Amino acid sequence: MISEAEYLDSYDASRFPSPLVTVDSVLFTLHEKALRVLLVKRASHPQRGRWGLPGGFIDMEQDDSTRATALRKLTEKTGVSPSWLEQLDTFSGAKRDPRGWSLTIAWYALISWVACAPHIASVSDAKWMPVTGLDDIDLAFDHREIIQTALQRLRQKTMYSLLPVYCLPDTFTQTQLQEATEIILGQPIQRKSLIRRFEASGMFEETGESVATGARKARVWRRKPDVDIHLFSRNLLTD
Repeated sequence: MISEAEYLDSYDASRFPSPLVTVDSVLFTLHEKALRVLLVKRASHPQRGRWGLPGGFIDMEQDDSTRATALRKLTEKTGVSPSWLEQLDTFSGAKRDPRGWSLTIAWYALISWVACAPHIASVSDAKWMPVTGLDDIDLAFDHREIIQTALQRLRQKTMYSLLPVYCLPDTFTQTQLQEATEIILGQPIQRKSLIRRFEASGMFEETGESVATGARKARVWRRKPDVDIHLFSRNLLTD
């Protein structure tokens, strides 16, 4: 019986056909009271001229993980680099890419609004598009399905965490967090339930500042350094 080292030395990976493997990222933000997704316009084939998610092929010399690929491609194609990024799902099949059988590992994130611009020749434009207007846009590949899956995950996670804080500025009020949460969910929430979660999470600290909100002043908060997202066991809408 040969050893594992001998087996690996004689192993021929070319005996098995390999699919096309890419990484795509779905970035959401809030801007002008609308939930938006970051899209890039393809400047080269296939599907040149269509809007799609920022992504691309893994560079096995540079990237030590698909997360690294996602962050590299986001920087190259849009100039945006999120501080929080979570793996979404894998999408695969023989018909999703005209170049052949393919799979993509999708990631998603929620970030505060920043200006974006293409930084690579394969992208002719980069824009934050309202998620409510995507039906009128000719999207590349199966990116519409990927965006819808990410949107469902974003809303689901919002039900069980204070994730919307990631789309706010560095300092914010509790009212701003409530407004962001309601825009993401597409429905109003009970303020007292949100405040209970805010206080129980241990994620925030006061800045010592306040801002005028009508007749009252609202305290200004910020996330504690290197804090993780606190997950709750109950749905925000039933809490």
